[in-house]
Amino acid sequence: MSSKDESIFSKEALLSTKPGKDIVKQALFKSKGYKLFDKYKKDAEDEFPKFTKRFTEDLLREIKSDPDPFETQEKFAAEVGSNEIILQENQVDDVKKRLENYDKLLDRVSRILNSNFVKMTFPVFNALYDASTEHFGETLDAKKKMDIIDGHIIAIDLSEPMDRIMDKDEDVEYLDDYKLMNPYILKLARDKISAGGKQVLEEFERGFKDARVGQYVDFRLKMNPKNISEEEMIQCYKKYRAVMGTAGKNMTLARFPLGEIFYLGMAKAAESVGCGNEIEDSIKNKFVKIPSWPLYYTFLTGNVQKGFEFTMRKSGVYLSEARMALELLPENFSHRDFLEFLFLTVEHYNTYWYNQLQKEKLWKEFESKIPK
Repeated sequence: MSSKDESIFSKEALLSTKPGKDIVKQALFKSKGYKLFDKYKKDAEDEFPKFTKRFTEDLLREIKSDPDPFETQEKFAAEVGSNEIILQENQVDDVKKRLENYDKLLDRVSRILNSNFVKMTFPVFNALYDASTEHFGETLDAKKKMDIIDGHIIAIDLSEPMDRIMDKDEDVEYLDDYKLMNPYILKLARDKISAGGKQVLEEFERGFKDARVGQYVDFRLKMNPKNISEEEMIQCYKKYRAVMGTAGKNMTLARFPLGEIFYLGMAKAAESVGCGNEIEDSIKNKFVKIPSWPLYYTFLTGNVQKGFEFTMRKSGVYLSEARMALELLPENFSHRDFLEFLFLTVEHYNTYWYNQLQKEKLWKEFESKIPK
């Protein structure tokens, strides 16, 4: 299991939850799902530093070769619909000069790659791509596989600097650097994903557009938390659903019906993890995340504790839909056990943070900081 905080998947942490105990049992008896998951986890641990190096080198090349970096900033702002995430013209040269230093750029890349969604999905995409290749009886094209997976991981990673710029709650001293990097990150993602062909790139563009909608709704609700509604939260969660679901679909080179099944499984699993992430962030920040399902349910019930109880139930609804996608897989599908095990790790992640919340007893502190 991979995440920013590896202690979540320590033996002690696993034994503290019911799904965690199931994971330990499968590891003990070396189930097929565990063995496949362990293989892809170890492969990812070996490959991730190489990916980080590729990402940094490619980004450095893009930054250095751009004859008009401010124009690049303006085009990016126009595409994402916000001038708040770009540099002023008089800032560009200094930031560009700083990031033309490989070590400084590597530091910034490493910071934004330190993300649960990046670390949890890197081994998963490799497994999905291999499963699709085997299902369609094809010979693996290693270069195409690397490009498509790299491209989608880079695209997912773009949300990290963009969120930090909007929220201004993490890496504040590096936000100008992230502003310069963002357009080049998006360009790299597109260039690599295009290795899959026109349809794969079109699916990515559709997903990226939906993710921007989700991010915009997220930002709007931060400004006016009392406007939260179920429909707004569903729109907000597009940022999880669109990015992860589309990536799952594209691991099949966007082929129907397997691509649609992967979309459903990955989208719903991502939304479930989103609930756990909201609980984790609330604990670490000592206030109920804005916007979030815990905040929504707190407003409805007038009770913070119940707000988190309903959020856990919501995470279970998402996860049951992800598991339903497994029933749609072809008979004798090679990686079904892998995906079943994956969803077990999602359930453990959410349960672990919910249990931590019960221990912390932050209810009064949360209550005092709820937007009035």
